[in-house]
Amino acid sequence: MAQDMANIKRELMVKNIGRDPYKDLIMVDVVQRLGIDYEFKEEIEQVLERQYTAIDELVNNKDLYFVSLCFRLLRQHQYYVSADAFNNFVNKTRNLEIRGESNDALMSLYEASQLRVEGEEVLDEAEYLSRLLLQERMKFLNHDQSIAIKNTLAHPHHKSFARITEKHIISNVVNGNEGYEKALQELVTTDLALMRTIHDRELSAVSRWWNDLGLAQELKLVRDQPLKWYMCTTALLTDPGFSEERIELAKPISLIYIIDDIFDLYGTIDELTLFTEAVNRWDIAATEQLPDYMQKCFLSLHNITNEIGYKIYKKFGLNPIDYLKISWSKLCNAFLEESKWFASGHLPLAEEYLNNGIVSSGVHVALVHMFFLIGDGSTKEQAELITSNASMLSYPAAILRLWDDLGSAKDENQKGHDGSYVTCYMKEHGEVSVEAARKHVQDMISDTWKRLNKECFSPNPYSKTFIKGCLNLARMVPLLYNYADNQSLPQLEEYMKSMFVLPLNC
Repeated sequence: MAQDMANIKRELMVKNIGRDPYKDLIMVDVVQRLGIDYEFKEEIEQVLERQYTAIDELVNNKDLYFVSLCFRLLRQHQYYVSADAFNNFVNKTRNLEIRGESNDALMSLYEASQLRVEGEEVLDEAEYLSRLLLQERMKFLNHDQSIAIKNTLAHPHHKSFARITEKHIISNVVNGNEGYEKALQELVTTDLALMRTIHDRELSAVSRWWNDLGLAQELKLVRDQPLKWYMCTTALLTDPGFSEERIELAKPISLIYIIDDIFDLYGTIDELTLFTEAVNRWDIAATEQLPDYMQKCFLSLHNITNEIGYKIYKKFGLNPIDYLKISWSKLCNAFLEESKWFASGHLPLAEEYLNNGIVSSGVHVALVHMFFLIGDGSTKEQAELITSNASMLSYPAAILRLWDDLGSAKDENQKGHDGSYVTCYMKEHGEVSVEAARKHVQDMISDTWKRLNKECFSPNPYSKTFIKGCLNLARMVPLLYNYADNQSLPQLEEYMKSMFVLPLNC
């Protein structure tokens, strides 16, 4: 299978890369959208490097489709491109003039606007106006054209998961380019078969580990979802080479959910306080006064974390156990704070709730483990990055927390206490309606994406793998919290079906 992919890749590159800058960028865009860009890392860098050397020509280009595509791809790969690239499409009053542009150009502009940072007003307007014009035009288009626009507006590439939209890409973007449409189809089919085989094997390993752990049998009310927990790792680490890392990362992710359920459904405040103190001290003896299920949970947490730390030490030469322990300590302290709020009937101020909720989301725990599992913390200096520059972790966490609070259904229909930024905000601002509060949260999510964009696309010391993992975590959030009217999660179900061969109840 690997040889088949190499042959198809060679055919694709020889015929289609390096001849036309316009087509080169389309090729880069397509392989990224299809989730097979890991096969073309060198070729993508060559294309973008050539384009960046001619960046001065971009501001003089009057092709909105090309300018938007080039702007987006360069920013995605940390090449600095100013929003001034769109000056050719702005009038003397600094307003965009794009009403005469094609649908493809408007969709390309809408996609580019998703990579804006704070202060880029021209891109704020670009998002609003391109969406407005495309929505107006949809009623006059045929079914296929209308669906293409609908998909773009609902799932812009930068904020979406590649494989969720891949079935639309080849037909909509590549259609008519016979030079590589067939080769792309073959490569996607081969890649998907390979990834499904890898994911099935990894999921079996995670499921065996989870069953052997026995916590689901001990705690009947906690979530028992190894498939979902493992699925999160496939989003964070998409390269097939990270097989062992995905299996190991699934373990702390599962414990985030289990400990959350213990705080939400099981423990008294006194018990949860003792449990948190045990985590803070990292001391098994400190759990002696706790119920058996809490002792077993802490023992599992203690052993699994130490095992992961030792595996990382053997592979990279630095044991990150102190950093892993700190992440768990912060998480449990945040869980405890929420439990105290809800037990007392006290609602905190919205900002206080969100600051604590960013930590209690569990995102920091997952990303800290990922950071060390992929080898980014192999020296003391590198390891300190994860504590000294926390914005890269906090912005995806804020997006998750705010999206979660917008959810139209309680997660897994659980009956425990659950907070909401919307509730806190409405209490703090007595005259605010539910609709206005939700709009405020949506605006906060948009602003947090701008800050995450700046963090990811500006020079920073993190590896591209880690940056992509942070972005993918934010992209994964709608899959986990975008409920349909029947309380289902259709995007999550679609993603799972695309990634696995095994039955989804395993």
